[in-house]
Amino acid sequence: EPFVADEYIERLAWRTPGGGSRGGEAFDPKRLLEEFVNHIQELQVMDERIQRKVEKLEQQCQKEAKEFAKKVQELQKSNQVAFQHFQELDEHISYVATKVCHLGDQLEGVNTPRQRAVEAQKLMKYFNEFLDGELKSDVFTNSEKIKEAADIIQKLHLIAQELPFDSLMDFCGYPLSSPGKYHDLECQLIQEFTSAQRRGEISRMREVAAVLLHFKGYSHCVDVYIKQCQEGAFLRNDVFEDAAILCQRVNKQVGDVFSNPETVLAKLIQNIFEVKLQSYVKDQLEEHRKSDAEQYLKNLYDLYTRTTNLSSKLMEFNLGTDKQTFLSKLIKSIFISYLENYIEVEIGYLKSRSAMILQRYYDSKNHQKRSIGTGGIQDLKERIRQRTNLPLGPSIDTHGETFLSQEVVVNLLQETKQAFERCHRLSDPSDLPKNAFRIFSMLVEFLCTEHIDYALETGLAGIPSSDSKNANLYFLDVVHQANTIFHLFDKQFNDHLMPLISSSPKLSECLQKKKDIIEQMEVKLDMGIDTLNCMIGQMKHILAAEQKKTDFKPEDENNVLIQYTNACVKVCGYVRKQVEKIRNSMDGKNVDTVLMELGVRFHRLIYEHLQQYSYSCMGGMLAICDVAEYRKCAKDFKIALVLQLFDTLHALCNLLVVAPDNLKQVCSGEQLANLDKNILHSFVQLRVDYRSARLARHFS
Repeated sequence: EPFVADEYIERLAWRTPGGGSRGGEAFDPKRLLEEFVNHIQELQVMDERIQRKVEKLEQQCQKEAKEFAKKVQELQKSNQVAFQHFQELDEHISYVATKVCHLGDQLEGVNTPRQRAVEAQKLMKYFNEFLDGELKSDVFTNSEKIKEAADIIQKLHLIAQELPFDSLMDFCGYPLSSPGKYHDLECQLIQEFTSAQRRGEISRMREVAAVLLHFKGYSHCVDVYIKQCQEGAFLRNDVFEDAAILCQRVNKQVGDVFSNPETVLAKLIQNIFEVKLQSYVKDQLEEHRKSDAEQYLKNLYDLYTRTTNLSSKLMEFNLGTDKQTFLSKLIKSIFISYLENYIEVEIGYLKSRSAMILQRYYDSKNHQKRSIGTGGIQDLKERIRQRTNLPLGPSIDTHGETFLSQEVVVNLLQETKQAFERCHRLSDPSDLPKNAFRIFSMLVEFLCTEHIDYALETGLAGIPSSDSKNANLYFLDVVHQANTIFHLFDKQFNDHLMPLISSSPKLSECLQKKKDIIEQMEVKLDMGIDTLNCMIGQMKHILAAEQKKTDFKPEDENNVLIQYTNACVKVCGYVRKQVEKIRNSMDGKNVDTVLMELGVRFHRLIYEHLQQYSYSCMGGMLAICDVAEYRKCAKDFKIALVLQLFDTLHALCNLLVVAPDNLKQVCSGEQLANLDKNILHSFVQLRVDYRSARLARHFS
């Protein structure tokens, strides 16, 4: 701990007897002073002793420092001497090295010509053996030295090529470069390479390939390698899978054999495409090209897809710099003759297939498709018939058939879907939008025009006149099925056509064509509103047949047991069925629009019907019950306007039974206050007691 003088003095005084003021004995200053004096003397002695020790250590340190400095100086001198010796040695080594290099250059200058002379002498010796026609050297007779013989033959061949042909003929009687030992040895090397490949000796193959690299027959060696690689490789039915497996196997081996593996592998792939695949594709397509368009298109799509998939697998290998272009050219060389007229075959097949599907359907229905006009005199007759309810000609009886088939639609859409898929795969990117539009046009022609539009036209022609009895209203079934079919058509438009044309000018053209189709169908559906006239006509027939005058003016006022009339029951039942049918046949805002129109016409019919009768007090109550039931039926429409109309009609019927004294009060009620007084008066006039002076007076 750090030294604190005050604490040290306190501890010293506390240890001295009589030095403390709080102890058990009295304070003795003399004794404390004596203790302090003695302690100071001890400290002085200790200080002197320590001081002497410090001085001794300082002297010793100075002495050792001088000795160390002297030693460092001596070491520095020794280091300088050693450095000088090192520089001298380095200079001497450099001098010796220069001499050695100079001597080596001189030796090389002497030895190189000597080696060339020796090699030239050997070549002359071998040349003489060729001139004599007897090859006696061991290098030519020993099959194990084929590598050395190949080197010699190669050099002699190069020499022979440099000599003039005439001089060579004059000198040795035949051209050395003609088929002879050079070609024999070349064939021998290729045979050796072939044998090594069959034995699976990779090192020997690599050695022979390196020798043949300088021969003209090197390319033939590569051809032999490619040919033998394919032996036994295409034994299964799947030539594409066999090709992929073969290329994977060769890719692992070719780098260990050849110095340019990417070139060899590319040549193998080219051979597979131009020989194996092209032959296979031709066999598969030419068989059905003219006889079976469906099978031809399926095979073309399948083969092209499998070829491009194989190309994708081969992209993993090293085939040189631009392997994408290389593989694309190979694929194009195989399929170019088939892709040039693909879309014409596609459109021709799609047209004949779609026509066959439709015809087969109409034949199954024993229906002869007829031409139904939509303009001119017939359109005028239709308008006149709608306005006057006078039948100007017999309606077509469809016998309840809508002439729409989900199966036909699914078949047409499936054929078109497959056509879109083939178009996407087989069309050139620049022609893809145009080809897709042509396929779409075929779908519009056969699905929308020949099937849906024809069914709508037939349905319109089959709508009976409003005065027909027991008319069957099948047009709503046509609407329902046409609506469902068009949803399927729209789904295929978005799922399969849009991706093909989304980034091309054809997009706006397709959207406009689709819009025109929708508008054309909506016009025909609007024309089908005549069905509502038939519904109202059916209700009129029910009311005319079932409603009796005695219903609202019974003979016995006190013996009425029914809650509402039989006519009301039948009309409400009929209306509920039609409302349900309309809801099932349409969707969206069309449902509300048609139901509102039907509801307004329904209200008008009941309003006019009620004004045909006179009402007693009990008959008026029964009329109120009928209207209440009609109002319940109107709730099924879920249209506020229709319900409001029947609420008002129900309030009007109260005028048939209210006491004469309360007529003015009822007429000024919330529901009747805004009605024309003539309407109120017309209902009051229906009461059997209207002519009584009291009732007329109260109402006036």
